[in-house]
Amino acid sequence: MPSPSWQKRISSLLGWGSLALGSSAFCLLVFQALFGRQLEQLQTIQLGRDLALNVRLTELALERYPPHLVGELTGLDLVVTVRPKASTLNPSPGFKRQADALQKELCQRLSHCPMVYPQRAAGDERSIWIELISPLEPIWLKVDVPSMMRWPPEPTLLGLSLVGAGIICGGLFLLVEVEAPLRSLEKALARVGDGGGPDAVPARGAPEVQRLTKRFNAMVQRLATSRQERATMLAGIAHDLRAPITRLQFRLSMPQLTAEDRERCAGDLQSLERITGQFLLFAGGGDGEASVEVPLEQLLAEVASSHPADQLHLDLTPCSLAVKPVALSRAVANLIDNAFSYGKAPVVLRLRELNARCSIEIWDQGEGMPAHEWEQALQPFHRLDSSRGQQGHCGLGLAIVSHVATLHGGRLECLQGHLHPEEHPPGHFAIRLSLPWPGARNAPAAPQS
Repeated sequence: MPSPSWQKRISSLLGWGSLALGSSAFCLLVFQALFGRQLEQLQTIQLGRDLALNVRLTELALERYPPHLVGELTGLDLVVTVRPKASTLNPSPGFKRQADALQKELCQRLSHCPMVYPQRAAGDERSIWIELISPLEPIWLKVDVPSMMRWPPEPTLLGLSLVGAGIICGGLFLLVEVEAPLRSLEKALARVGDGGGPDAVPARGAPEVQRLTKRFNAMVQRLATSRQERATMLAGIAHDLRAPITRLQFRLSMPQLTAEDRERCAGDLQSLERITGQFLLFAGGGDGEASVEVPLEQLLAEVASSHPADQLHLDLTPCSLAVKPVALSRAVANLIDNAFSYGKAPVVLRLRELNARCSIEIWDQGEGMPAHEWEQALQPFHRLDSSRGQQGHCGLGLAIVSHVATLHGGRLECLQGHLHPEEHPPGHFAIRLSLPWPGARNAPAAPQS
């Protein structure tokens, strides 16, 4: 069974083919009506010239040979009769006009003016009878006269009809397959320019217009996603900052702060700093940072230097790659912070080459997250726990890491240690950020665990 796309293409091809045939037939009828008289005159002149020559040669032959022998030698239809039988069908006015024109041509080209009778038989067969001069008996020459409406038509009319059909089909194709879809796309662009959020435009028309429409729909989808993320981010800022600010206001209003209160105020300030930093990272995203060739093992070791060596173990294989160092450092730092916040120590930071890709893995000893929540965890401001804003987390860590992975042409996966025993996992749960080597950016992505 052909696919729906092929069925649509075949239907479209059959439709345009039928239109081309219909347009060609219509143009043929129109051109025959417009130019049939002129072509008929040219045909009559040519036929009169040929008939005058045949009549003259036949009359000369009849002076010496009998009619039946002349007919056999020349292939002409000669009939010995006083007058041809009347036709069963009355000749049309156009045929009579053509017969009169042929008689005039013969009278101009011969020394005498022969009699000419038009005759029309069944099946729209047209012929004329021409009286010949014979010394012994009356002889008539029967000649078939082609009709302008015959098949195949005159090559000139056929060529003109094909050109006309091509122009008609080309104009309709531009109108239906190009102009109409582009007009719909123009209206959608106008709505976008006015600040609206139009629905997806149906991809129809020529293949080029369909590709343009699909790109426009993808752009509209990205704009809608950006607007939604902006609204969510603004709401998240107000919600996440409200709790530590309220606590600070309450503690600062007390007449005397104890050492414990000062420590709590410092913790709230750190939470505010962390939340603000996460929002700035998510807003900036590192899109404008240039890629630099760096040794990844040294970059990751520098990122992990702020954590105790007994809590964060390093397993780094030397590897150099062109990356955005600041964005990648922030992404790895987020993954390490998440491992300490939601998992169990010790955390293992591993760098290795896997399946022709550079793999950065952060393992911990916790239970991880359910597989069905992985896609939700990548969304901005989504938290797996019920509390919000606690310890300075606002649900942007994995969203930032996912964005950084997309910037590098990489991918983000979650791993369960018991599902990959062949890889000798150093923990129970991990998040892997894999980056492509140069020249392998278009390699197909492996399925996520």
